[in-house]
Amino acid sequence: MTDAAEFLPEDTDAVQSALVEWYESDHREYPWRQTADPYQILVSEVMSQQTQLDRVVEAWTDFLEEWPTVEDLADADRADVVGFWTDHSLGYNNRAKYLHEAATEVLEEHDGEFPETPEGLQELMGVGPYTANAVASFAFNNGDAVVDTNVKRVLYRAFDVPDDDDAFGTVASRLLPDGESRVWNNAIMELGGVACGKTPRCEEAGCPWRAWCHAYESGDFTAPDVPTQPEFEGSRRQMRGRVVATLREFEKLTLDELGPRVRVDYTPDGEYGREWLRGLLEDLESDGLVELDDEDETPVAGLRK
Repeated sequence: MTDAAEFLPEDTDAVQSALVEWYESDHREYPWRQTADPYQILVSEVMSQQTQLDRVVEAWTDFLEEWPTVEDLADADRADVVGFWTDHSLGYNNRAKYLHEAATEVLEEHDGEFPETPEGLQELMGVGPYTANAVASFAFNNGDAVVDTNVKRVLYRAFDVPDDDDAFGTVASRLLPDGESRVWNNAIMELGGVACGKTPRCEEAGCPWRAWCHAYESGDFTAPDVPTQPEFEGSRRQMRGRVVATLREFEKLTLDELGPRVRVDYTPDGEYGREWLRGLLEDLESDGLVELDDEDETPVAGLRK
C-alpha cells in the first residue's frame, strides 16, 4: 500500500491553500462551473469525454436549450438526442443513448432526484467511476479525489509519484481537503489543463506549486502521457527569455532582485543562484541584448538601450 507521506511535503496545508487560492483568483469560466444542477453537470461531463472543453460550450448550451431538465430529456425521442450528438460532432453516439437512458432511470427509479454519492450515480446507465465522482463533487460537494490524466501528470511531475494507479489514487486522496471536493477537483484539473499540460506553462500560468515541484526543480517535465522532455520548458533558451521579459518591465535590477523573477527556486548561493544567473546575463550581453554592470559590490542588469 502506498504511503502518501513518502511523496508529499510535510506542510500539505500550504500545498492545498496555494492551489485553491490560485484557482479562485483566476480560472476558465465554463458555464457548468456556475451551477450545482446535477443534470447540467452530467451533460457537461458526458460531452467532455475525449472532447476539448472549449468545443463543448456551444453544444452544452444548445443541448440545455433543447432539453432544459432531466424530465425533458427523458421524454425526448432517443433518435433526436442521437441526432443532436451527430449534428454537433460530439462523437461516440452511444454516449447520447446512455445519457438519455440515465435520465429515464433518474425519473423512474429515483423519483426525479439524482443520487448524491459516487456509488449511487455509478448505477445510472453509462456513468462510470470518473463521471460519477465528478458529478458527486461538482453538484453535491460529495466526491472523492478525481484522478484523470491531467491529475496524474500533475502528481507525477510535482511530487514524483510513480506511474501507478494505486499510488496516484492514494496521494490524490491525501491531498483532497475534507468536504472540499467541489473546489479541489476543479482546481487540480484546472492546474493540469492550464499550467501543467503536456507542454507546461509554469511561469506564464503562475503555477502555485513551483516551490514544491520536483519537475520544476529538476527541469524534467516528462510524465506518463509525455514520454519525452518538451524541448522548450526548463531550457536555457526559456530562461533567457524570462530575463529579457523581466528587464523590459523593470528596466534595471540587481541579480538578487532579478533571480526570483526568473526562477522561483532561485537562491543566491544555490545551483540556480548568482553564478547561474550571471552566465545567462553574460550570454545575453554578448548578444547585445542586456548590459551587466558588476563594477559595484551589487551587480545590476538592464536591457541595452
